[in-house]
Order: sequence, then C-alpha cells, then structure tokens
Amino acid sequence: MPLAEIGDLLDADPRTFAATLDDVHHQLTERIEDLIARRDRLHRLDHGDRALLPGRACAVLERLAELGFGPDYVAGQREALVLARALVPEIFDSFLTRREHSLDDPESAELTKRGWDARTWDPDDPRIDELASTLADKLLTNRELLAMPTGFGNKSDAASRYAMVNHHREDHSPSIARLNTLVEAHLRAAGIAVPTQ
Repeated sequence: MPLAEIGDLLDADPRTFAATLDDVHHQLTERIEDLIARRDRLHRLDHGDRALLPGRACAVLERLAELGFGPDYVAGQREALVLARALVPEIFDSFLTRREHSLDDPESAELTKRGWDARTWDPDDPRIDELASTLADKLLTNRELLAMPTGFGNKSDAASRYAMVNHHREDHSPSIARLNTLVEAHLRAAGIAVPTQ
C-alpha cells in the first residue's frame, strides 16, 4: 500500500479499515498467483516442452508423471504430442481431450500402464488379444471422443499423417505394434472411422 494512503487508512472507521485491508490482501494474493504462474511457465520453457507444446499438452505430460508413468513412457507421449501437433493439427485438440479423459479415469490409466507393460511381451502372447479387446471396449465407452473431424479422412495424406502419430515408436516393440493394430481393428469393427493406410 502506498505510504501516502496509510494516514487516511489509520483515520478511517473500523469498517472501511477492514474493507481496505481485505482489498489489499486480495490484490497481493492475485499478484502472488500471477508470479507463481510466470515462474512455472519459465520452468517449462527451460525444459523445452513449452516451446513446442501448448499448456494443455504440458499439463497432460505432468499428469502422466504424477500418475506414476515412467520417464520413457512420458518421453514417448511427448513425442506423440509434438508429432500430432505438427502432422495432424486438425485432431490435436480432440487427441488432448481424449488423453485428459483417460487420465481422469483410474481404470483407463491402469489399462494404459498395462498396455505399456505389454512392450516386453512376446508379440504372439495371447494376453495381447485380451488387452486389445479390453482397451477397445474402454475407448468405446466414450465414442464421441473418437470421432474424426468432418473431412479429415477425405484428405489424401490423412491416413499417413495419422499413422505416423499413432504408430510412432512401434519399431521398438513388435508387441505394441500388434496391440495397436488389434485395438484399431476392434474400433473399425465397431464403426469408428480410424484412418487406414
């Protein structure tokens, strides 16, 4: 509070005095929150995510770490988000919304962890078939989140761009490649328009 205003405040009646202090407290709280938000933005910029991804995407990555996903998984998701933003901007927001919903649902989060664990399985492991079916069923509980934007599938390179995002890093794990292929097949069989190369 400016020094010039303190004299008037000390001479004020108790009600005005209390109201003025409340106002000063409110202004200080807003200022503190603003400074904390700026500090957090600088921290994210320093770590590179903010330069490539919007705040919502950075929040998804932070949430993954908070939920116990390991650094390798988070790094892969960071790559997927950067690829999605660059290659399929038409579906980037819906991709983020789907990720946010899945992280808010403990069952979805656990299924995702199980899917990540499948990378160490043999590609012919029968558990992959069961997991693919369970994952697809879970995704289908929110069919509206799976819808592609109107006209996206009609673009000549849409399927290629989509595949580069949805199938990145599969070359490192044949079991994940098989799991993704089976999930997509289940979704297509249920009438979801998953782009096909």
